[in-house]
Amino acid sequence: MTALRWALALVFVAAGALHLATPGFYDPAMPPWVPAPRVMIVVSGLAEIAGGAGLVQPSQRLRRAAGWGLTLLLVAVYPANVWMAMEGASPWLWARLPLQGVLVAAVLGVSRPLSGAG
Repeated sequence: MTALRWALALVFVAAGALHLATPGFYDPAMPPWVPAPRVMIVVSGLAEIAGGAGLVQPSQRLRRAAGWGLTLLLVAVYPANVWMAMEGASPWLWARLPLQGVLVAAVLGVSRPLSGAG
């Protein structure tokens, strides 16, 4: 489980860093109903970095908070992912939709308390 926790942490930190380094890349992914799209891109990137970093903290409390934070983020961006898929931006986006559920399960799995851990 530790290897998966580190892998997820790296994925989220890298994804968040990309949001900050190249926010314009994500502009087409923003539905027209999202207010302040560039701000949302930056905020989601910061949230991904914080959540990814939180997954590997020694404190179980921080890891659990990071897991729930990332779960909320994945749920919050899901409607935008559905919108992108429906707009036909890329066929692989339909495959990405169920991946969100896999990511939620993985994040919650690696952030849950371990037996005997405090």
